[in-house]
Parts: sequence; structure tokens; C-alpha cells
Amino acid sequence: MDGHFVPNISFGPALVAAVRKVTKLPLDIHLMISRPLRYAEAFRKAGGDTLVFHMESDDPPREVVHAIRDTGAAVGAAIRPPTPFETVEPLLSDLDEVLVMSVHPGFSGQQFIPEVLPKVRSARTSLDVIGSPALISIDGGVTPETATEAARAGATFFVCGNSVFNHSGPVDANLARLRAAVERGARNGVP
Repeated sequence: MDGHFVPNISFGPALVAAVRKVTKLPLDIHLMISRPLRYAEAFRKAGGDTLVFHMESDDPPREVVHAIRDTGAAVGAAIRPPTPFETVEPLLSDLDEVLVMSVHPGFSGQQFIPEVLPKVRSARTSLDVIGSPALISIDGGVTPETATEAARAGATFFVCGNSVFNHSGPVDANLARLRAAVERGARNGVP
């Protein structure tokens, strides 16, 4: 977060580099920033494996896709709750991830906005039509209840913060509840 695209400021390339030193796990970097073209290379060099930019950023989306791809990273595009799915649809064949924000970006602890679920369903249908293996990510307000609904709609990647790191139980137990909820939703998901 750059303090411009959203009002908060958070992790930059230096923290990504520090995390990369202690893990070989894939790092999916959500760029809630106004100028992703300016920072894509820095986040990739820091260790980001997937760079997800916002369609609502100031840079032309197709240029951002190409710039991220040129770094060797996988590419994702995010849309805010009020942004129509059709905004990202022309780029689907170039994406490795479609991130549907289920809260307004920039603040932790918000309630899930269920009105975004039709966008998840549209993403699932459109990606299936073109035969794309791209992930469909949901970010914000993910709890066992909302994870079930998002998985049922077609989400395959779940960004979880408060529901994992909270005071209602140990992290491993919270993750187990979320995984079970996702599996329930996926079993009863969109055909």
C-alpha cells in the first residue's frame, strides 16, 4: 500500500526481500499502489513470484501485464468491489490470477461484501471458456462462512488475515477450519 491508491502504507520491496530470505514458499504480492509500472521490477527482484496489480491503478493495464511478465513473475489483476468484472475480462488470457476484492482495499478487519460473488462466478465461467488455469482469488473478510460461499462461486485462492491470526484459536486450528470450509464450498460449487 502506497498511501495514494489506498490511504495506508505497508510493506515494500525490502520486507519482501527479508521474507524471501527465510522461505522458499511462493510469494504472491498484492500491489495496492497507484503506479505498478514504477515498482514491478523492484518487487520481483525482492523475491515476488506473482505480482497482482489493480485494474483501477493509474497505469495502463495491458502495459502493466507486459511489464510484470517481462520481469519473469506471474501476473494477477485485482478489482475493487464496485469495479465491474468486464473491466478485467479483456486481459483474462494473459493472467495467472484474478483477484476479486471482497472488501474495500486498504484496511484490515472489514466485513465480507457478498455482492462480489457474481464477479467470482463470472471469472470462473470466463476462465473455463478459454481453458485458463488462472487462480481466482478472494481477498477480504474471509471467514469459514464466507470461504464456503466464495469456493462455491468458484474461488480457488483465499487471502486470510484476521480469520487465521485471531484470538479464537491457534493458527493451525483456524487454518483447518478455513480449509474445511473451502472444501465444503468447492464440493457444492459451480459446475
